[in-house]
Amino acid sequence: MADQNIDKKMSRRRFIRNSSYVAGGLVGGGLIGGLIGSNLSNDNKDESGTKGQQHENTAYQQAPLYFTNPEIFAILVAATDRIFPEDETGPGANDLGVPFFIDHQLAGSWGNNTREYMQGPFFPGSNFQGYQSPLKRHEVFDAGLQAIQKYSNEKFDSNFAELEGEQQDEILTAFQKDEVKIHGVTSKTFFNILRQATIEGVYADPAYGGNINMDGWKMKGFPGHQMSYHGQIESDEFIEIEPNSLHSYTNK
Repeated sequence: MADQNIDKKMSRRRFIRNSSYVAGGLVGGGLIGGLIGSNLSNDNKDESGTKGQQHENTAYQQAPLYFTNPEIFAILVAATDRIFPEDETGPGANDLGVPFFIDHQLAGSWGNNTREYMQGPFFPGSNFQGYQSPLKRHEVFDAGLQAIQKYSNEKFDSNFAELEGEQQDEILTAFQKDEVKIHGVTSKTFFNILRQATIEGVYADPAYGGNINMDGWKMKGFPGHQMSYHGQIESDEFIEIEPNSLHSYTNK
């Protein structure tokens, strides 16, 4: 559902190409700095309805740390999977562990705005001023996800996670267009934070709970964290490099 997804004819490959700047930015920061996430999963669906998969180099347990209500967590799972869906190019947000990545970040310093000035006075900001809410990010997600559920029940008489994909897209588009009222934050601001967090979960190092198996990097040909490019830097030909995660260094 991002700006690119409004155009139904736009391919997933083009979306990934247009968001390529995110991968580079994640190497140095983004959401990274909160609690380290987890990648351990199985072939069955867990209680939240998230389908996991066996994969190599797993070091952490995949389980919610912030969302204690499975119904609310299911909204996050469904919303992120509509923002970054699975298709012929590769896995979607769900299979990449993005909901757990976001959950773990909300439980840490990022979700609590630990390193940011959060004192008043607070004045309404324009849509061009970014984050202007007195709410901390975990409170923005609480309010936003509850608003998604309420709007879904009002419009379709059903929970968001139970709707068809096109219905979910319609709801997320309303939030993107700032058509839904949320106390303490605009729906557009919430959607933008949710979308950005989803993309960061796709491309962050797997050590932080998303990008399972480095599949987000593999879709883009991004090499991840390499100790050195000494052997390739002077090559005149394009060299494909197997991506490398921080796991490879921390597990030694």
